[in-house]
Amino acid sequence: MNLPDMKKAKERTNKEVKYEELNHEYEEVFKGKKFFLKTYGCQMNVHDSEEIKFYLTSLGFVETEDMNDSDVVLLNTCAIRENAHDKVFGFLGRCKHLKREKPDLIIGVCGCMPQQESVVEELMKKHPYVDIVFGTHNIHELPKLLLKNNSKQDIEIYSIEGDVYENVKYNRDSKYTAWVNIMYGCDKFCTYCIVPYTRGKQRSRHLKEIVLEVEELKKDGYKEVTLLGQNVNAYGKDLNDSESFANLLEAVAKTNIERIRFVTSHPWDFTDEVIDVIAKYNNIMPYIHLPLQSGSNRILKLMGRRYTKEEYLTLFNKLKERIPNVSITTDIIVGFPNETEEDFQDTLDVVEECKYDGAFTFIYSPRNGTPASLMKDNISLEEKEERLHRLNEIVNKYSLINNQKYLNQTVKVLLIDKSEKSDTTACGYTETMKLVNVENAIDRIGQIVDVVITDAKSFSLNGKLK
Repeated sequence: MNLPDMKKAKERTNKEVKYEELNHEYEEVFKGKKFFLKTYGCQMNVHDSEEIKFYLTSLGFVETEDMNDSDVVLLNTCAIRENAHDKVFGFLGRCKHLKREKPDLIIGVCGCMPQQESVVEELMKKHPYVDIVFGTHNIHELPKLLLKNNSKQDIEIYSIEGDVYENVKYNRDSKYTAWVNIMYGCDKFCTYCIVPYTRGKQRSRHLKEIVLEVEELKKDGYKEVTLLGQNVNAYGKDLNDSESFANLLEAVAKTNIERIRFVTSHPWDFTDEVIDVIAKYNNIMPYIHLPLQSGSNRILKLMGRRYTKEEYLTLFNKLKERIPNVSITTDIIVGFPNETEEDFQDTLDVVEECKYDGAFTFIYSPRNGTPASLMKDNISLEEKEERLHRLNEIVNKYSLINNQKYLNQTVKVLLIDKSEKSDTTACGYTETMKLVNVENAIDRIGQIVDVVITDAKSFSLNGKLK
């Protein structure tokens, strides 16, 4: 492969995917062939994989969970943390051995990692057996890439920006809950985050197109949608004034779909108007993921987060006061460059005050190309791990305390799948995003049911049908 030139960021345009381009020429080539798709990373990557699966099945491919039995292996990658990067390149070693046994196997790497020039260079030098490389904005080109590769042509796709595509179709992983992209990219440029460099600047879909997608999902029997974006409450800032997140949220609520969620929010963009809409509509679930990242004002400034600890707490308390029974979770990074014990104690103080329902906690991992990667990573791994352990002890304590409040209470649960606990137990989520395992409820999957909570643990609840 030859390293392509980086494409310049271009002016945002909306385009419609033309599925008639998936014609019989492709089907004759690929009908009956098998693909194996492995997904790393966030909800956005999972949703991208649903789009990839649609394209592949439209071409005549059949999905297989056995990589050894596949004709195409695709790795949909994440660039957020170093361990995700390492896992991908470790898995590529397995692909190399398989390609020796099956020379016609097509191996592709897509997602966020190929949006980094250094990764493409690494693929060229260390993994020349990779046939297809494409980024987060080129998924619609997959049929063309596979057809060209079938003719033994080397392919590489690498771009920073892309258009906003409407009429995108998906092979959704669930029949009851659905991701709905409302925007792509991010303009915040937090100093530790690679997302603006891998997914580009913020590009919002038009409100009417999102509402149409939700209406179609409701018509198809879906019970719940999650509005998805890197920073959902900044939605519409690249559009006109009428297309704000508050207006979008209200328009989606008026479709009367039974449940609405959204991820992920940035405290900087969380307006009173959005809070008012959440409080107004019963079908907007009282669950908010509100990343803190650090409780130290000094570290927040180094992170480029644009708010102070005090401003965050004011917002947190406002949400608690104005949205009945709201459940709030968060993200926290431990060991950011120059974080002192005093800075870390500020974070623990916020956790003690907020008593979160849950938290995703991470050790800081520098990503090449971000401003934070140029800062001296001056905290030892041992110190980072010790701080993470102390933080998790407090987080888990409050997760359990909050879950215990549900004991003997009746809650509404959308059952979405069979539980791993037993063949007769189903699992699903409360309105406040609590995972519940429900006895003798397999035949109720896909329904919202009343459940009496009988047991509470730090990360899940157990219950029985009322």
